[in-house]
Amino acid sequence: MISVVIRNKNQADTLQFLLKNLTERYTDDIDEIIVVDNLSVDSSQEVTEKFGARFVTIKNFSFGGSANLCAKEAKNPIIVIFSAHSYPVSHDFFKLIKAKFKENPNLAGLRCLHQPNDYKNYINNISAKQDPNKSGLIFSGSAFSKIVWEQHPFREDVPTFEDKEWTVRVLKAGYDIDFVPSIFAYEIKRTKEQLFFRFKNDVVGNYQLWHKDVSFFSASKGFVGSVFQAFKVFFLNVYYAFKRYVYLIKFIFNKPYKF
Repeated sequence: MISVVIRNKNQADTLQFLLKNLTERYTDDIDEIIVVDNLSVDSSQEVTEKFGARFVTIKNFSFGGSANLCAKEAKNPIIVIFSAHSYPVSHDFFKLIKAKFKENPNLAGLRCLHQPNDYKNYINNISAKQDPNKSGLIFSGSAFSKIVWEQHPFREDVPTFEDKEWTVRVLKAGYDIDFVPSIFAYEIKRTKEQLFFRFKNDVVGNYQLWHKDVSFFSASKGFVGSVFQAFKVFFLNVYYAFKRYVYLIKFIFNKPYKF
């Protein structure tokens, strides 16, 4: 059977939709639902209990640490992990996952589909060994084996990309990671502060895992490019705002007949 584990922080509304979706459409496919919550101050716990899921608190959050807690709390050999702002869409989402694990006893994990990069790599048969970033696990809408995790837990000292680091490591250990055509949606609007926090983690993660270095030239080039793009967007917005205004004025004096 499958355990579904959800990472959450102050996302009661999206969490409610995800749990409603899981409990109304997929009850025959999943055995338990666990919400791993990072000290939410909204109604996340009440929402979790309303749908009969188990609520587990993590105090000192890290991406790797929360993934390890997800795996530790799950009782089943197949674990599907979501963020509270994602949700399965395809009717056979979990059935396809179970079939893949049944077909391949050497399988460590499966990446589901939610964006063009996923789908293009899936259709073009680009494996996780060829592209561990875009074909490896992504810890919102991925499945992994608890048995493999017990031998290879997630690293807690990486600021981000804990899923990609695990992908590279288990592939080197001889396991398989594959795509599965299970479709899910991922919806989130991040604040500027959240985007900056993610940017900082990505810089460190890209350096640690993909060895992407940063130079004074590349940092300066990125800054100049960002400023130019910001001015370009600003002037385009003003230009089209003016064009809309002119059109509306013309419309006032030259209205077409009504049907």
